[in-house]
Amino acid sequence: QVQLVESGGGLVQAGGSLRLSCAASGNIFRINTASWYRQAPGKQRELVAGISSLGNTNYVDSVKGRFTISRDNAKNTVYLQMNSLKPEDTAVYYCNAKLFTTPTVLRVYWGQGTQVTVSS
Repeated sequence: QVQLVESGGGLVQAGGSLRLSCAASGNIFRINTASWYRQAPGKQRELVAGISSLGNTNYVDSVKGRFTISRDNAKNTVYLQMNSLKPEDTAVYYCNAKLFTTPTVLRVYWGQGTQVTVSS
């Protein structure tokens, strides 16, 4: 069994910062790619940031220059550093990981989500 557990969400004022963590546990060989998504009330889930197995990153335009995705392979953990937060960043943030459970078996997993609320 593999679990992705997010943490670090909460309530913050506009302009503040939060750091989300996504820790993978269980039968893991290695994490391949990982991403952070978010879903605001009444809106579709959108891709916020992604990181490849080589550490290459990509971001949705609305968070470029403010958010940074990173990974610690030794800890099987992915992070999302969020700075200069805006009220429009308010959403439930989900971690997504494509990981190998064996050297050849690649599967996709989702975390349970963590709420981020930015007050104006």
